[in-house]
Amino acid sequence: MRAFADRPLEPEALERILHAGRRAPSSKNLQRWHFVVCTDREHLKQLAAVGPFAGHVAGASAAVALVMPEAEEEWDRESIAFDLGQCAENMMLAAFELGIGSVHATVYEQDLARELLGYPEGFRCRYLISFGYPAEPDALTRQLRKGGRRPLDEIVHRERW
Repeated sequence: MRAFADRPLEPEALERILHAGRRAPSSKNLQRWHFVVCTDREHLKQLAAVGPFAGHVAGASAAVALVMPEAEEEWDRESIAFDLGQCAENMMLAAFELGIGSVHATVYEQDLARELLGYPEGFRCRYLISFGYPAEPDALTRQLRKGGRRPLDEIVHRERW
């Protein structure tokens, strides 16, 4: 979802979304994430410049920046990224249940993101998630388009590949 209605999120809904992210599974329960919540319209417009596919942030009601610690070891980076993915999905599913649309954007411009979000050295913002009520009322409930996902028989292997 990349088109949002021009109305703020209910504060209780935003809190539920954040709690869903906080409750995500985490390797060794380390919970190596921080959330920077942005709702100011001008700030959202500035954040839309952190990546070539982040334009939707400008029209969102809120964006949550997922900030994680830097890691030196490849296995640690992968573990943190996996945890962050679960965190993001929890937030997006919670939003869906509340009638709120969402879309994520990869942050390419790390220096700009740090400047706009103010997180300290030793951390990085991997993703922003835009949230908002859909511009089209049926956007969350209408029938899915054919061809959007590969069929199971193309991707599922039983016992061995």
